[in-house]
Order: sequence, then structure tokens, then C-alpha cells
Amino acid sequence: MNWKSIQLPLTEDHIAGLHAGDAVYLTGIVITIRDRSLAMIAELVQKKEKLPFEFTNQIIYFTGPTPTPPGKIVGSAGPTTSARMVPYMEMMLQQGVKGFIGKGRLFEQTKLLLGTYRALYFTTYGGAGAYLSKRIVSSEILAYPELGPEAVYRYEIKNFPVFVANDIYFGDIHENAFRNR
Repeated sequence: MNWKSIQLPLTEDHIAGLHAGDAVYLTGIVITIRDRSLAMIAELVQKKEKLPFEFTNQIIYFTGPTPTPPGKIVGSAGPTTSARMVPYMEMMLQQGVKGFIGKGRLFEQTKLLLGTYRALYFTTYGGAGAYLSKRIVSSEILAYPELGPEAVYRYEIKNFPVFVANDIYFGDIHENAFRNR
């Protein structure tokens, strides 16, 4: 398998050039979000209030890290199930998000939204949070520290392994990405 390396943020050329099934190492900044922080952000968007960070051109990583052990940057930081975030994905896309990282399949309507808003859905290794945490080189809380693992974090990642699960051409790694490879 050939791995592509991408320096974030994602550009239009990156988005257009990636297809379901592509293996990619991402390097740069991602923002973490989980259920509770996402619900709080959605409320701010609905009320047209200031958001705690800029969504434009971001990649959102659906994860809730475990507590950080002494001497480490983060605790285990594996992907969480993306289907729970689906009700909020259009709102995030409208705010300018260009990619998501999680695990599991997306619903048909969400896959169509990725094409409409020209964004990607990446998946990564479920159950490998300790391994993935070694690819996080810095971490800072951006919002909602009271939520613990569901706070919003800014991670700097280096050679973080992902696979394009859904592309802007409606390709789906779960359905057809490896048929012709």
C-alpha cells in the first residue's frame, strides 16, 4: 500500500486528489470534538454567538482522550464512532470544516453532504488509541475544560495514519474502494 503524506490544512487540490481507500499520513493541526462539546457548539451556532475556535479549513477528530499520564502529551486518543456526530456534521460543514476523522460508516445523506461541501471523511484504527497518541506532538485545550475528555482540544499531529473513507465523488471505503485495486 502506498501512503500519501499531507501537510495540513487540506487544500482544494488535496480534497480533489484523494479517493476512498487512499492511505494518508496527516501532519498539522486537528481539532477534537465529542458529543457534549459538539452539542454546546451547535447551541452557539444556533444562537449566532461567537464560537470558541475557528472552524474554517479545520479537520475535526472525533475522540475523547483518556487522562494524560505523567510525562506524556496525551493519554490514549483513539477515534470514537462518527455516527453519533452525524446530526451536527452539516452544521460543521457550513462553518467551513474540510475533513473529519473518526471510525465507522456514515449515513447516505452525510456522504452526499461531503460532496456538496467538498470535504472528506477519514477513518483510522479503532482500538489503537495508545498507538495513535504517539502521533500527537502537542495538545492544548481550546474550550470546555470542565468536560474532561469531551473538551475541545487542539492537537498537532505528525504522520497520523488515516484512510479516506468517503470522498467528494461519493466513494465509500466500506462499499467499493478496494474492488478495482
